[in-house]
Order: sequence, then structure tokens, then C-alpha cells
Amino acid sequence: MNPLKKAAVAVGVAATALAGTVATASPAVAATYAGECGGGYGVVNSAPIGSVGTVFLTYNSSNGYNCVVAKRNAAGSPVIIEAGLSIHPAGNHWDVYEGDYFTSYAGPIYLHAAGQCVDWMGRISGVEGGKRGTNCG
Repeated sequence: MNPLKKAAVAVGVAATALAGTVATASPAVAATYAGECGGGYGVVNSAPIGSVGTVFLTYNSSNGYNCVVAKRNAAGSPVIIEAGLSIHPAGNHWDVYEGDYFTSYAGPIYLHAAGQCVDWMGRISGVEGGKRGTNCG
């Protein structure tokens, strides 16, 4: 085989190997709740924040408080991360809110809401997730 054909074959093999590597790349790992709200709180609901994170709603049945944490899938350079929690309906503002530049998550934020429906959200770099009028009672 002449040198030019050898080079073409080598490039083709390298491109095929690279394409195989890209095609088999593992998907992003979703955020998981790791007890950020403290003892006694368990996840009662969650929602994706686009493809960049998850917002978790937790509840502590011994004290009637809800807690929200908005988490990125992977920590990195600081970005705007926000968490909001309100008695339903939230209206024009959140009863409890935190937002700033964080590397991993916003929150925990707490609200006493025993026996009431809540609105809750998480936002990462402008991408929002959450639910309205849930977890009543």
C-alpha cells in the first residue's frame, strides 16, 4: 500500500474510533437530594430544571415545615440558582426565596405549610422547574 493510502486508512480508523467514543458517551447524571434540609426531612416531590438540575420539595411531618432545594446536576463555576416556596397561590412573589450565584445549589429554604397546598420552584441560569398547588394536606 502506498504511503498516501496508508495515511487515508489511518485517518479513517481514527475517525471511526472517535465517533464510537462520542456515540457511547454516558448521559449527564441527574442531581440527587443529599439531606440538605437536615434531619427529619424527606423528599415528597421533585421536578426537573430543564436538563441542568432538579428542584426538590421535602417535608418534615414532626414540625409541619416544607423545604426546597434547587440543585445543579454537577457543581461548577458559580451561576445564578434560585429557589422559591409559597403557600398556594404564590401571587407575584415567593413567601420564601433565595437566589444568588452558587456553585451547586440554592436553599435550603423553609416554610410552615402543614395542611396547605404549596407552590415551589427552582431556577438555574433562567431555566425553571417546579409545580403549583401540590402536596396539599
